[in-house]
Amino acid sequence: MKENEPKALKYMQKVQRGMTRWRDKVAKTEFNQENFKVEEVEVIIPSMAREFDGYRLGNISDIHLGQWITPEYLKGVMHLVNKEKPDSVTITGDFVSYVLDDVLDDLESALSLLKPKDKSFAVLGNHDHWLGAAQIRSILQASNIIDVSNDVHSLFRKKSTLHIAGVDSVMLEKHRLDLVMEKLPSEGPAILLAHEPDFADISSTTGRFSLQISGHSHGGQFLIPTLGTFIRGPHFIKYPVGKYQVGDMVQYTSRGLGTNVFWLRINCPPEITMFTLKCQGVDDGRV
Repeated sequence: MKENEPKALKYMQKVQRGMTRWRDKVAKTEFNQENFKVEEVEVIIPSMAREFDGYRLGNISDIHLGQWITPEYLKGVMHLVNKEKPDSVTITGDFVSYVLDDVLDDLESALSLLKPKDKSFAVLGNHDHWLGAAQIRSILQASNIIDVSNDVHSLFRKKSTLHIAGVDSVMLEKHRLDLVMEKLPSEGPAILLAHEPDFADISSTTGRFSLQISGHSHGGQFLIPTLGTFIRGPHFIKYPVGKYQVGDMVQYTSRGLGTNVFWLRINCPPEITMFTLKCQGVDDGRV
């Protein structure tokens, strides 16, 4: 630990380590897939080629390994994702909470289990930068996960393309949408990964992204049926949970896997999202 790290971070590290010791003594740490909900979300992607129709994109977010999410839980989640047979997998940041060194090996071991048909992609969240972005990026590379923070990667089906782009943490002002736009080819639909959901108000104005996938909010960790959550914070004021239409772009905010500080979730189960991408008009023969 560096001497110049904020006192608040050091305090939260003590809290997390204490909670982990208590959890391991009194809580059940065995994985139970019934604790995790797979959300099926269909998204129409205008201008997407028929070759990508039905493309399955799995997403997980806000792992926060070391708090409620144990290494056993995370490995179980990876197996659940693999069972869905995704074409690609995306991870939208906050791999850790306040402690990194204790979970490095477990994080790499779990992430390495992902086996999509094509690729896995990720962006970093604010917690990842607080603790050590370089170490997280090293784990992603070792786990065969492509870091698209302020970058673009193109997927191909014959001569057709689908672009997966990402921005780095907006909360910590690491995002460079300008660089993404420079790198993004002019042809082919694009999907944006952005940890913070309210960035949709900016990304949607480019007219270049059909879907933004985010996390950060944990769904508020408390949901009132039919009303949603009243728990909102920086960068998840407008789009705290679920699917929204922002201009011509769909914004989806995952409830995430883990929790922050408190383990409590009420009517807000941890989420694995499976997006099925559909061509516009494919069902009525207009494609």
